[in-house]
Amino acid sequence: MAERVYLDWNATAPLRPQARAAVLAAQALCGNPSSVHMEGRAAHRLIEEARQEVAALVGAEARNVVFTSGGTESNVFALSPVTGTGADRTLRPRLLVSVIEHPSVLAGGRFEPALVERLSVTPQGRLNLAALEARLAALAAAGIHRPLVSVMLANNESGIVQPTAEAAAIVHRWEGILHVDAVQAAGRIPVDIKGIGADLLTLSGHKIGGPMGAGALVRQDAGIELAPFLTGGGQERGVRAGTQNVQAIAGFGAAAAVARRDLTMEAQTMRRLRQRLEAGLSAITPDVIVFGAGVERLPNTTLFALPGMKAETAVIALDLNGVAASSGAACSSGKVQPSHVLDAMGVAPALARGAVRVSLGASTTETEIDRFLKAWIDVSGALLKGSKGIAA
Repeated sequence: MAERVYLDWNATAPLRPQARAAVLAAQALCGNPSSVHMEGRAAHRLIEEARQEVAALVGAEARNVVFTSGGTESNVFALSPVTGTGADRTLRPRLLVSVIEHPSVLAGGRFEPALVERLSVTPQGRLNLAALEARLAALAAAGIHRPLVSVMLANNESGIVQPTAEAAAIVHRWEGILHVDAVQAAGRIPVDIKGIGADLLTLSGHKIGGPMGAGALVRQDAGIELAPFLTGGGQERGVRAGTQNVQAIAGFGAAAAVARRDLTMEAQTMRRLRQRLEAGLSAITPDVIVFGAGVERLPNTTLFALPGMKAETAVIALDLNGVAASSGAACSSGKVQPSHVLDAMGVAPALARGAVRVSLGASTTETEIDRFLKAWIDVSGALLKGSKGIAA
């Protein structure tokens, strides 16, 4: 049986060897990181070393990194109608999110549904900055101040990079704070928490080659107080109780260190391979449409559709041909659903239902791209022949 080709890195990245080694080393420890004895201190040391590496990946200070179970928890943690406690308690009366966000952001986190508003995007899939400015001005005129705004750095389906720095300038002008979901961007493009203007930033370990089960919420500075998410013990500086997942956090830290070290080289390789893939797609099926081709995208992501093709059928056919791809986000219990991202971009429903996402990674090779294209010749030919037969 031929070796399979894995091209679904946006869903989860294969475990980096360095992360696997870190997990195995952590498994050899038995101490609780909150214990003061030698075993506990050893476990605690691994967490703090990982905190340093995760902070360095996004240009933050280690003290401003809070470890969580993953991206979804970090998003829900960040999206709170209250920041701070006691005398530093600040109400955030409204949450504004872009319409293309991850479901955990669209759900509003800890906000009541009636207090969550969605912001439009342009046909190019980027946040409509004029709409953001207008809405914040209208809220201020109505006496609603200090809102929370959430905009992802790069879309998980299309790979389109969002204008977060420009959004931050607008949000801060209206006394708001900006949360940025950088889960897909980290490790693929440079992410500097200050440069992109994020007050709060979400990361996920398994998207950069760490193990599942570890994520982080990062503050730009300590002046932004976080309302506790889980209460109980004093772990994570009192804002996220519960014994930390030492093994997953250690692996997360190791993956972050390698991702930062090799970022430029890996991004260049992924961009070159993506160009090879998209050129091949166009040569095989000239009618193919690559979404976001005219704007800045992650170097590893291609979201495409072929008129007359259904994504679910294409993904299954590719799977049978030894290729793992996706119909979009892998967050719906394996269900293939219409893309809310393409709908927000104004893509016709019939075309959107055919969207397939191919996402590359650090270890993807030219041979794997060529094997995908070979499979695409067979799959597209069969699917288009079938659709014409049905139409006839």
